[in-house]
Amino acid sequence: MKINNTTIKRGRPAKSGRSSSQTKQALVQSGVEYFTEFGFAASGLDQILKKVSVPKGSFYHYFANKEAFGIAVIQEYSHYFAKKLDLHLLNETNKPLVRIESFANDAKAGMTRHSFKRGCLIGNLEQEVTLLPESHRLQLLSTFEDWQMKVTQCLELAQQEKTISASLDCTALASFFWMGWEGAIAKSKLTKNLTPIDTFIDLFLQLIAK
Repeated sequence: MKINNTTIKRGRPAKSGRSSSQTKQALVQSGVEYFTEFGFAASGLDQILKKVSVPKGSFYHYFANKEAFGIAVIQEYSHYFAKKLDLHLLNETNKPLVRIESFANDAKAGMTRHSFKRGCLIGNLEQEVTLLPESHRLQLLSTFEDWQMKVTQCLELAQQEKTISASLDCTALASFFWMGWEGAIAKSKLTKNLTPIDTFIDLFLQLIAK
């Protein structure tokens, strides 16, 4: 196997005091952090392995290659973010449109906490999709479909409560939401302020509210 054109032999799992499953999870979590900040193509494995004290040769005990590792990272982030969406969009103490605003406020807090160095991993990878394996593209599509469904259901509930027009296509609106959301997140990283997110959310809610 090769990493950065260097031939690496498959090795045994690192002796770190962790179980094999714990080390694998630590690698995935480290990958989430690095890929979110630097993207997939530009991220070598050296920094990711170093953070969790795993030698290069041991990497292949846990993953067949970088592509398989990337899939695991995308799935980890997808599940994490889906739980965050559910926390807000399924919160029955709030009205449906307030739930969307609450989700946005949570995301803004995260952007600030990480000094605008991290955005959305899925959005970041979408921007470099031409450099990614086909398996990654398909995984990204699956993730967006799942997230879109969650927003669709929230908007449909708003229709039932008559806070948005019954004539609106909630599936199309949810798709529009994610296109605008990812753009707003990217712009906030660029400008290092929350104005793009605030602008998008305010206008989105104004456009759909009755």
